[in-house]
This record gives sequence, structure tokens and C-alpha cells, in this order.
Amino acid sequence: MIIHVVRPGESLYSIGQLYNVPPFKIADDNELTDPSRLAVGQTLVILEGIRKHRVMPGESLYSIAMQYGVTVQSIVDMNPQITSPMTIYPGQIIDIPSKTKELGTIEVNGYAFPNIDMDVLKKTLPYLTYLSIFSYEVNPDGTLNTIEDEELIKVAREAGVAPIMVITNLESGGGFSSDIARSILSNEEIQETLINNIINILKEKNYYGLDIDFEYIYPEDRELYNDFLRKVTSRLKPLGYTVTTALAPKISADQKGVVYEGHDYPVHGALVDHVVIMTYEWGYTYGPPLAVAPINEVEKVINYAITEIPSEKILMGIPNYGYDWTLPYVRGTAAKTVTNTGAVDLAVNVGAAIQYDQQSQAPFFTYYDSDGKQHIVWFEDARSIESKLKLANRKNLGGVSYWTINRYFPQNWLVLDSLFNIKKYL
Repeated sequence: MIIHVVRPGESLYSIGQLYNVPPFKIADDNELTDPSRLAVGQTLVILEGIRKHRVMPGESLYSIAMQYGVTVQSIVDMNPQITSPMTIYPGQIIDIPSKTKELGTIEVNGYAFPNIDMDVLKKTLPYLTYLSIFSYEVNPDGTLNTIEDEELIKVAREAGVAPIMVITNLESGGGFSSDIARSILSNEEIQETLINNIINILKEKNYYGLDIDFEYIYPEDRELYNDFLRKVTSRLKPLGYTVTTALAPKISADQKGVVYEGHDYPVHGALVDHVVIMTYEWGYTYGPPLAVAPINEVEKVINYAITEIPSEKILMGIPNYGYDWTLPYVRGTAAKTVTNTGAVDLAVNVGAAIQYDQQSQAPFFTYYDSDGKQHIVWFEDARSIESKLKLANRKNLGGVSYWTINRYFPQNWLVLDSLFNIKKYL
């Protein structure tokens, strides 16, 4: 895999010539909206595929393998006519395999809403370990609002992906509710009702495990939440179900704020099988323009997390979206959510050059709309995804988790698949 950044004057044809890869393959792999139009600064993932090599005098399999970044054994495996590494000769044509996966095996979780396009889901499932279906909303009495998840569970299991039931303290039609969480956490009878309802759904719908995404827990309810997790894990694990929790991105144990204080990293790390750390939303809808998941800030969170939680239990959050802000930013005004592919298409349409911020390891560009108002767009591209995946690898994390997979982002999956093998449990 090569990540190419488009330079002024380049076309798909000239880029294809540069890497000896057909332009149509580059367009197809990256699923370009209009292959004839590229934005300066746009990334393209170049997959080498199987290449032909004519052996030159003096070459050995070792020197050829070094030239292409593959192993001698992988060349031998692809060329059964080579009975011994010593038997190649000048003029012989041999097949060169794609580069080997660099970073081993990883677990990958993807959150999906029940209304995900089934074609998008089926294209994504080969790259997932878990499909977390969002979400069953918990009511104050311990009942659950149901969702249409049967087809997603069926398709996931057919693809060898473990379906995960997600419960949240979201108010119907609203945001996360501290009061709903308190009504559950402060009443043991309601907790019993809730846990029984969870078990019934896990069994009835053939789920693999449970993800508890309780957010905005009142700080004074922290220990109640810990006790609830102890009850859930003690009931579900003997039945063979995994338990995951979603955690706010903290950088210290005593970080203040209702977003953070209710989440006790060491207790979650000790009790559950995985934690999804929501390392995104530095740039958010009503906030000032920033990268959504700047790598320097994400790393601070991970550096703290691995001191409290076994690294192999951590799934680092990766956003699959960006934002378009109107400038100058006015507090309280809303940015527009954009897809990563949509951001590139916008840059092409407005003639903007995409830039890359080295500190945050994230792409951005500015443009003027038809009313003469300036905008700035922050999003994710192949470079920023590679940076995040390599951070997860450096920190020996169990894997990553995408919010969400409802929009297909081809470059993300190309980069992920080039770097890692995806762990499967089914």
C-alpha cells in the first residue's frame, strides 16, 4: 500500500504511470466519484496487486523481495515453478505478491444504526470483528425500547462478525440522560428487571455480547455504576456473553466534568472484556473548528488509559465523519456534518487545495460559499487513518472502534486491510 498525495497538475493517468498501476484500478479501489477531477492534497491509496517481474542478471530472490517489500517465501508461494530459491534465471518472469501485512492482527468494532444501507454493511463486514448495533434505549423502569436489528444480526453472523447489543441512557428523541441513568443505578429492583430484559434479548436475537454506553453519569453515581457493572458481568459472563463499555476520553483519574467523572477506568478495565474509548469530538457540532480526533490529543488519552486498563482490552475510537464550519466561528452556531468522501468531493467542486496539519495529523481545507462566507472543513483521510492505526499498534491496543460505519469510507478499509489481519471469533 502506498498513500499518494495529489500534486498540482497530476491526473489519475499520470499517477497510474508513476506506480505502474492502471488508473481505473486506482479509481475503483478508492471509489472516486469523478475520476477525471482530483483535488490538490487529496489522498489516493495505491494497492500494488500482483505484479510481473523479469529477472535481471545478477538478481536473486532476496534482492527482488527487498525491492518490492515482500518476503522471499511469499514469492516462492506464489510461483510454484520455483522449486528452489537458487533456481531463478535471467529473463524469467515471476509474479510478485502484494506487500505482506505489516502489523499483525487487530480487533475491529463498528457501530451501526439499524437503518444502515445493507450494501454498505455487507461491504464493511469483512473488516469487522464486532458489529455493535445502536441502540436499545433504557427506560427509567428497566424496560428497553426495541429496534429492528434482526436482519443486521443475521447478515453479521453469516459474515463471521460477532453482533453486539448496545444499551444506552438516551432519552427518546433526545440526548444522554443523567436522570435515566440514576433511576437505574439507584434501584436494585429496576436493575434486576433491566438485566433480565437484556438476557432475554441476547438469547432471543442471538447476540454475541453486550455494550453498555451509559454517558453523563452524575459524579456522585460513579460507585453505583461500578456496582451495576459488577452485577451485569456476574450474570452475563457465566452465560458466555462478552461485556463492553464505552468510556469518555479521560487524561487523568480526577478529570472534572459530568462527561468524565462517572467513568472509573480501573474498575471498567478489571470487570469487562473490552472498553471502547471515545477518542473523538475535540472538534464537534457546536464547538470551534478543530480536527475531530487530533492524534496528539488522542495519544494523551491512550497514554493515561493504558496505565489503568489492560491495553489488550482497549478499542480506540476512530470517527468516520468530519465537520464544515462557517467562519468566523460564532459560539453557539452549528457546524455541518460531512462524510469523509463528501469532504473530498466538496474540495473538488469548490477548487480548494487540501492541507494537512502535522500536529493533529488531520486534513482540512477552506473555501468560500456562494454567499461569500468562508468555511473550514476538517475530516479524515488515508494519512490520518494510518496515523491512528499505527498509534493503536504502538500502544499494543486490542483494536479500534469506528463511529459509525453507516457511510462507506473506502480509503479507511484499504489502509486497515493493508496494515492488519482482522480477528474473527465466529
